[in-house]
Amino acid sequence: MSTLRAEAPDAAGPAELPAALGAALAEFTRHLDAERALSPHTIRAYHGDIQSLLQHAWRQGVAGPGELDVTILRGWLADQHAAGAARATLARRGAAARAFTAFAHRRGWVEADPGPQLGTPKSRRALPRVLRREEINVVLADCEDRALRDFASGQRAAAALAMRDAAVLELLYASAIRVSELCALEQSGLDRDRRTVRVLGKGRKERVVPVGVPAMRAVARWEDLGRPVLVNSRSGSALFLGARGARLDPRTARRIVHTRLRAAEGDGGAVDAGPHAIRHTAATHMLEGGADLRSVQEFLGHSSPATTQIYTHVSSERLKSSYRQAHPRA
Repeated sequence: MSTLRAEAPDAAGPAELPAALGAALAEFTRHLDAERALSPHTIRAYHGDIQSLLQHAWRQGVAGPGELDVTILRGWLADQHAAGAARATLARRGAAARAFTAFAHRRGWVEADPGPQLGTPKSRRALPRVLRREEINVVLADCEDRALRDFASGQRAAAALAMRDAAVLELLYASAIRVSELCALEQSGLDRDRRTVRVLGKGRKERVVPVGVPAMRAVARWEDLGRPVLVNSRSGSALFLGARGARLDPRTARRIVHTRLRAAEGDGGAVDAGPHAIRHTAATHMLEGGADLRSVQEFLGHSSPATTQIYTHVSSERLKSSYRQAHPRA
């Protein structure tokens, strides 16, 4: 059989795959994108995991997907464990392997799917980081102050970026959207009159999310005063822009959140957290304010209520912590 590289793979590093394995990986990746409509981040993770699995299989003498069996799968995970992979990483890679072997079975590449025989450790689901209301209020007020100071001093570029950062933080907290969803927003997705934002979420499912007045005010100020300073031929219809005028990318958005949270000094000192913590915070604050779990599920764009259930545990833990601190006989 022809290969994409003639010599045997080197166990010390990445290697090209035989044509049959390379073609199977490419078709699986297309399936994740076109049929399952997964996010680019998830597709990259699955692609990397299955590429690693197939490289391990080739080192064991496997030249095509039909030769995969549970021994190969277990050996691959054992190597990952020996290399120091975390429990959560092993769980994810096991899930990726099962998804690939199920796909291979449906395609008729393997006679029997070995995936269900593969046991992997369950990852321990840590409670998400949640900011107190005082903490998030300090952060948002600090962002607004910086934007107004820069604008008043006539520093147009600095003011534009500060307005953008304030709008990003306000919108993340107001809508609990994911950072990838925020970066993908178009200007047409924002409805100022109805105070809603139209979001394309996981699985390319569209949802309309309500947005509060302070966030709408911050986004409107960015659109009216900040965005025109940065806009250029690369901007298109993107709502949020980077410093050079192109669409804001998720990595930069995460850096904005980390930087702005660390810069805001409250009573408890600086906060270091990312966009996902803002999403957790918004959901938890809604539940604490009396919202029902089903409404929060729709708000977050979760396909299953089980995914949203963790926020009830967060609220419960915060309640117990407050009880221990406040009740005289706790």
